[in-house]
Amino acid sequence: MTLLIFTVTLLGAMAIGMPIAFALMFSSLALMWHLDAFDAQALALQMINGADSFPLLAIPFFMLAGEAMNAGGLSRRLVQLGLTLVGHVRGGLGYVAIIAAIFLASLSGSAVADTAALAAVLIPVMRQAGHDMPRACGLMASGGIIAPVIPPSIGYIVFGVAANVSITSLFLAGIVPGILMGAALAITWALTSRKEKTAILPRQSWGVRLKALKDATFALILPAIIVGGLKFGAFTPTEAAVVAAVYAIFVGMVIYRELKPRDLPMVMLGAVRTSAAVMFLVSAAAVSAYLITIADIPGEVRGMLEPFMGERIVLMIAIMILVVIVGTALDFIPTILILTPVLMPIVREAGIDPVYFGVLFIMNNAIGLLTPPVGTVLNVVSSIAKVGMGAVTRGVVPFLISQLIVLFALTLMPWLVLEPLRWLR
Repeated sequence: MTLLIFTVTLLGAMAIGMPIAFALMFSSLALMWHLDAFDAQALALQMINGADSFPLLAIPFFMLAGEAMNAGGLSRRLVQLGLTLVGHVRGGLGYVAIIAAIFLASLSGSAVADTAALAAVLIPVMRQAGHDMPRACGLMASGGIIAPVIPPSIGYIVFGVAANVSITSLFLAGIVPGILMGAALAITWALTSRKEKTAILPRQSWGVRLKALKDATFALILPAIIVGGLKFGAFTPTEAAVVAAVYAIFVGMVIYRELKPRDLPMVMLGAVRTSAAVMFLVSAAAVSAYLITIADIPGEVRGMLEPFMGERIVLMIAIMILVVIVGTALDFIPTILILTPVLMPIVREAGIDPVYFGVLFIMNNAIGLLTPPVGTVLNVVSSIAKVGMGAVTRGVVPFLISQLIVLFALTLMPWLVLEPLRWLR
């Protein structure tokens, strides 16, 4: 009964247009009323405690780093490097998008920011070359969702805090799955675009390629600093976020000189706006998580999943299907905040590695960014490319299927996540 009340009030509030953070608070109040445990002081206290977490400080700093990278020219140089390396091969612009998506993912951790950067630079070039625009838009959107999987990832930070799982381990465990997602996109692009008759960019000389590599060197160094620092214990994820922000601002202002002092207020304002929205969601979700525990909703869900508890892989498949369904209706961060307190007790009881589950859970939620009606990255690409949402949705289908295949493969073969993690540790 409590699960029904929570679900109906949450979806009902969202259906009438209430922002998700307020919908979470409204559903929490409904649970309080049902449990006859209304306490305004407890409501305020849980919201404060939800945001009062040192690891969450990483979010505004990674957001700032992403804004500084886009404004300072780091993102553009990575795309340009990809163009000089593989832009001349058949379908090369698609491979450029995939390579650039992996590079950008290792810098910002934001699917929306990466998708916007990719689409703004490559969509005009792909249109001029004669590529099918819905398919090209689908590729851009699918490449953008690699960002929450490869570190640094805002999703890992939120999940790690909500589930009490090591964020450093999540970062390290996400590297190989993110690369596999990129490889799946490359195979899908090769199969779907081979019949296109498109213009091919001229082959660049090695001098031009080396110049592009030199220009992008400072952008390429940052992922090595973050991953290396985490692996060798030089800093925590929160400290890594500060390093990334300071480094991006320094390179943009001093090395590339594209980020002007007058641009800093707008860069910081963009980071503050995004961070404030995420932190308010985290605060509202903390109240829901508290009441979900009090009402024993995980126990109700466990009863539903009871037939699968004896088989870890079957249980993981059932959970992944559930998350895919929820991801079609909810955005990335809200899905993490709502489902984490529900699913983690079941995962721990079943003996599933929390880090392994966290990587697949975040990947699944990232795939949800491609599924309508929410489909956040689809909306971003649609608005930038001036292509209808229906056409973009059709174009993304082959890439969406390939990402689901990767998710299914990782569900069946946990060692693809756990073995690289053991080595990186």
